[in-house]
Amino acid sequence: MPALAVDAAAGAGPGAEGIRIDGVLAPGEWEGARHITTFVQVQPMTGAPGSLRTEAWLKATPQGLAVAFRNQQPPEVPRTLQRTRRDRMGQLDRVNLMVDFDGDGRTGYDFTLSLAGGIADEVITSERNFNSDWDGHWHHATSQDAQAWYAEILVPWHVAPMARGVGGKRTLGVYLDRVVAHTGERVAWPAASFQRPRFLSDFARIEVPDYEQPLLAVTPYVVAVHDRIAGHSEFDAGADLFWKPNGQFQLAATLNPDFGQVESDDLVVNFSAVESFFGDKRPFFTENQGLFDVPFGSGNSRLLYTRRIGGPADDGSGAGDVAAAIKLNGSLGQVRYGLLVASEKGEAGRDFYALRATRDFGAHDFGAMASHVERPFLDRSATVLSTDHLWTPDDAWTVRSQLVASSVLQAGRRSEDLGFQSRLDWLMGKGWRQQLYLLHLGERLELNDIGYLDRNDFNYLRYELARREDTPPEGSRFASWETRWAASTRRNTSGLRIAEAAAIQRAGELRDGGNEFWEAAMWSAGHDDRLTRGNGVVRVPEKLYLFWERFRPQRGAWSLYGSVRLAGEGLEGAAGLGPELYFEPTLHLGEDLAIEFGLGLQHQPDWLLWRGGDRLGSFRADTARVGASLQWQMGRRQELRVKLETIALDARLRQAWRVAASGEPLPTADPIPDFNLRNLGFQVRWRYELAPLSDLYLVYGRGGLAVEEGSRPLAELLGEATSLRDAEQVLVKLSYRFAN
Repeated sequence: MPALAVDAAAGAGPGAEGIRIDGVLAPGEWEGARHITTFVQVQPMTGAPGSLRTEAWLKATPQGLAVAFRNQQPPEVPRTLQRTRRDRMGQLDRVNLMVDFDGDGRTGYDFTLSLAGGIADEVITSERNFNSDWDGHWHHATSQDAQAWYAEILVPWHVAPMARGVGGKRTLGVYLDRVVAHTGERVAWPAASFQRPRFLSDFARIEVPDYEQPLLAVTPYVVAVHDRIAGHSEFDAGADLFWKPNGQFQLAATLNPDFGQVESDDLVVNFSAVESFFGDKRPFFTENQGLFDVPFGSGNSRLLYTRRIGGPADDGSGAGDVAAAIKLNGSLGQVRYGLLVASEKGEAGRDFYALRATRDFGAHDFGAMASHVERPFLDRSATVLSTDHLWTPDDAWTVRSQLVASSVLQAGRRSEDLGFQSRLDWLMGKGWRQQLYLLHLGERLELNDIGYLDRNDFNYLRYELARREDTPPEGSRFASWETRWAASTRRNTSGLRIAEAAAIQRAGELRDGGNEFWEAAMWSAGHDDRLTRGNGVVRVPEKLYLFWERFRPQRGAWSLYGSVRLAGEGLEGAAGLGPELYFEPTLHLGEDLAIEFGLGLQHQPDWLLWRGGDRLGSFRADTARVGASLQWQMGRRQELRVKLETIALDARLRQAWRVAASGEPLPTADPIPDFNLRNLGFQVRWRYELAPLSDLYLVYGRGGLAVEEGSRPLAELLGEATSLRDAEQVLVKLSYRFAN
């Protein structure tokens, strides 16, 4: 029997047919539950039994899906007891419950619980894309004794929308796993892995009673912000509402959603033509958002980017002020649907609409999405239509295809175009797999009124061959690794060659529980058709990239991360390699307090920047990034976080250029000045959890950005960065969730 309770959810969880979520597996408590003992290694992916015995119990109850774990871990295998804030797991002893409530491989939910009681929750889409923006309400507790540690989880049925069952039953997709932090070993049931192209579809299918659980929750908030620069204060209030009368319908609404954000974005200095991408932590825009998470294109590109709602206003006056928004999720028969509507205040306010529907036909899965944005200040309206198809003819092949069309009407002129992508994955066996990816983005395809697309006017073809090794030689420092070889070609829609590229990379899991990654990539000479922002195409030489990174989990009081990058991407090509070094040690002062330091240094001997019109500048640049953060878990309910980031950049002109009609950069004597930059972000945040999803925040934030002409030493710039004070405010926010 467990002897020491380590942590529990706020109070012991609710009883569920005799199950009490307190981390203690009492005799007879899990009688009648499905007992799972066939956990096998999936990291490394050997399929063999784990080195430590893991067993679980799974039971559907009227209160929710209940799971218990018993994780053998004798004293000779060290345990991690570090407490972490939500969604920041790190390399910890932990268990995962992942559930696809409809069993169709479309959307899953991941519930992670560490030995120390820390939690993380994520939405899984597109087979293996994990998004941690969402925070759900579920119950959890852990305990331990000398030989093992124990975990209990209860996920209420109202946590997600789900289709109606058949004959009083429903089929769930379920995946359970356990991670041993000291070695990095992961064991799972069934033998599925997110390192494969297909993950959600490989969950075990289990039939359970079709329980329904209604929920009505209202979360009002009040926020006060004192601007120490302007010397005035602002007060606001609003509310989020969530109503789920049954499993087939959910409504979420927000009135005057919170403008006082308590989550701070990382500092980004971006001189490129590609917009920076940021996640969204606003509760309304993360609740049941998985159906709308439709990727299209490479990187972070997607059809719905919720940061557009309440983003920079069309009149340049700051952030848009969202008046209200509503979201419906549900199912009609076998069709799942979602509707999102949001409206901003004021003359520059925008109206956003998105509708999504999916239907599973076994080997074929179809989806469609429509979005529309009205932007009256710009006399602009934009509509995007999309259809997607997933075909899984057998266990080896997966084919994903998508067609997107956009139509924009601005000042009486209409612009329309199409985009298409297809991704073919083939698991060949014995650790080998192949992937072919084709992407076409029309020259006038526009998604960024409500979505995120890093560029249009683009054709991309990529082939990848990969091999995974899960039984390395005896004595190897690696527990497993995967090597990938890739070749690709890039053109715009006029046939202009952007580049051909080849890359090789290896990602490995180490026997010390850490990981290591390296990559080498080469781009051919070609053209950059984005650099001048529409003022000409630039001929560019070959590019070379080399990268290595290593993470070592906690040993003693320290965990370590480091990376090295070499890049030659200016007009000198591969001959102009510049180094970038980053080192991040973390000091763990007991189980509740961690201090993280970060130092990054970069030298760019040939940094090519657009300087307006057809002018370019080659700079010799140096950048320093210094950061530190403190995370203190002050008991079960309180946490204190202090975060400091500074960036200093010094750029000295080497040569000015003008782009000729042929695309050739021609040296000129144009007076392009040297410049320097310093940036600061500082936040102190105290949080007190009043109840699940109910919090009191006290936040102090300060930041600034200064860009000046001339060259200055980095040390001097870093020193002055701490005195920047473009913004300084104190924020108090109280939100409380009332639920039946």
